[in-house]
Amino acid sequence: MAVDSVTSSPLGPSATEKDAKALQFIEETTKNTDAVQERVLSEILRQNAEAEYLKRFGMNGATDRETFKSQIPVVTYEDLQHEIQRIANGDRSPILSSRPISEFLTSSGTSAGERKLMPTIHEELDRRTLLYSLLQPVMNLYVPDLDKGKGLYFLFIKSETKTPGGLVARPVLTSYYKSEHFKTRPHDPYNVYTSPNEAILCFDSFQSMYSQMLCGLIMRKEVLRVGAVFASGLLRAIRFLQLNWQQLAHDIETGTLNPKITDASIREKMVEILKPDAELAEFIRKECEGENLEGIIPRIWPNTKYLDVIVTGAMAQYIPTLDYYSNSLPKACTMYASSECYFGLNLKPMCDPSEVSYTIMPMMGYFEFIPHDPSAPPLSKKSPPRLLDLADLEVGKDYELVISTYAGLCRYRVGDILRVTGFYNAAPQFRFIRRKNVLLSIDADKTDEAELQKGIDNAAELLREFNTSVVEYTSYADTKTFPGHYVIYWELMVKDPSISAPSHEVLDRCCLVMEESLNSVYRQYRVSDKTIGPLEIRVVKSGTFEELMDYAISRGASINQYKAPRCVNFSPIMELLDSRVESVHFSPALPHWTPERRH
Repeated sequence: MAVDSVTSSPLGPSATEKDAKALQFIEETTKNTDAVQERVLSEILRQNAEAEYLKRFGMNGATDRETFKSQIPVVTYEDLQHEIQRIANGDRSPILSSRPISEFLTSSGTSAGERKLMPTIHEELDRRTLLYSLLQPVMNLYVPDLDKGKGLYFLFIKSETKTPGGLVARPVLTSYYKSEHFKTRPHDPYNVYTSPNEAILCFDSFQSMYSQMLCGLIMRKEVLRVGAVFASGLLRAIRFLQLNWQQLAHDIETGTLNPKITDASIREKMVEILKPDAELAEFIRKECEGENLEGIIPRIWPNTKYLDVIVTGAMAQYIPTLDYYSNSLPKACTMYASSECYFGLNLKPMCDPSEVSYTIMPMMGYFEFIPHDPSAPPLSKKSPPRLLDLADLEVGKDYELVISTYAGLCRYRVGDILRVTGFYNAAPQFRFIRRKNVLLSIDADKTDEAELQKGIDNAAELLREFNTSVVEYTSYADTKTFPGHYVIYWELMVKDPSISAPSHEVLDRCCLVMEESLNSVYRQYRVSDKTIGPLEIRVVKSGTFEELMDYAISRGASINQYKAPRCVNFSPIMELLDSRVESVHFSPALPHWTPERRH
């Protein structure tokens, strides 16, 4: 029942008094966006006044915007790499932050093939927890009675390492799930998970997934929402069910746990949850034994109201598959965040994925924006960018996000391109357009043109003894199968017909060499998480890329400015390429990957 309308928010009548306070906080924060931003910047600069970085650029304790903007440069990760490496190596002096660096958060973005290390401080957990606390009150406005059941969320921790100086380096969600903020979170009837903490916090991905799926099946009639962080994660769970339903049904029928689950804490917890249920086991066999998985989510979890997954950006490619498995259940995208900073939330979480806009919450960090114009010359130290504040943005314009955080990042270019779609009160709302420079992505991997080119160059070395070269190439991320995989189209030129052409085995090896050349995030998802399949090379007939150019020119492209696209997703172009394929090759083995960094 909604609380008294006096405490209700303009967003709508809240479900509880606690929700009303959260919605009121959103209201007040977004009405005073510029004042909140001014306060946040002042707090960041005051807190880090003794940091070497701010002193280096002559801040001298100043906390005002004007001095900050005139003294502090706009930077990329590479600009900060020396400072970050010093911290990683054990330098505990106040380099970027006056507060002690508590750990590094590893980004899915990479630098020199390795995950970026984002320094953070302990208090940032409080800020992230604050944003999480706003999600459910907003969702309760749109979906009633979520306190009458549970959420089946597939949540996982990833491998972590230690830097030479002893600091932990791990993904931001692993940091959050292993924190006391998550493990000892207060009971909230609107946010109860089917997965016990013991299952979520198990490092072994098979044991974690198995026990989470088992709990979800046992509590299937209580499940009101099904989710994962990314769409790809939910599809991985459905694939897991498809491969393991027989053993899961056996466990449910007998009330005994699969002996492959060796984690003691999980086994102890499952004693409370797993009881013999022959009727449920038979139901699972009946639903899963055939090849038809259409609507499998509502078939097994019939009370599901929506899917809670991110389907914006690169994840949009998975929407058709999710629709197939869920009978087109609504897909809620609730928040916008990265390893560097949590940014904002979707105030209309049940909207169509194509209409998702995130409202920046101005208390999370200090945000600036570079107007994004693809036709403009690249920015440089001699022509620094013109940065705008949250209050200065225009609807319909695209911007690159620049952040300053309490942990000490100052005027840092995240690389996200955002489009302003409107305002909620005085806070801009953004649609995520893309990650700058990213060509290919299947999961949380991000491969840019430079990495792809390096892979092509390294693989082409294998062709030299056959006097053969790669004259042109393009690529796409194939997500029609699971797991998805990278597809590379090659047009080859044999310079000396008297020498035998590269064999099928050599071209297979080219696939593996390309994979070895890609960044550590790609290789982790390929080797450890198994959410990316073997890379594929499709060799096309000579002259195919000439035809591609002819097609582009027929559609209005300038012959003088035409460049072969390095990534394609337009159906007619892909059909043209596929119709010219002469041979198909897959990586014959897994690329090398370990959790340890190369440096």
